[in-house]
Amino acid sequence: MIITTTTQIEGKKIVEYKGIVFGEVVNGVNFVKDFTAGLTNIFGGRSGSYEGELIEARENAIREMEARAESIGANAVVGVDIDYEVLGQGNMLMVTASGTAVVTE
Repeated sequence: MIITTTTQIEGKKIVEYKGIVFGEVVNGVNFVKDFTAGLTNIFGGRSGSYEGELIEARENAIREMEARAESIGANAVVGVDIDYEVLGQGNMLMVTASGTAVVTE
């Protein structure tokens, strides 16, 4: 399945719009990751633990969106947007992927 942030797919013709599809993931961030991220904040540098959480959550949200598109008969998703939110007391990360499910020739 083609998944793209653009509204068109080069070399493909969109023949049917199936609707908007979403993939949502809410991940908890545990104490150990909070602690190591706090150390990174004090000493500087990148927080590998949080980056890993973001990457995993984003990939899962995209996979969920793709599965929902397939379930309604689409073979591509265009206009994809990824949003990030912090929930609760800052210990929950929500990632949402959304786009338009389409059928292409």
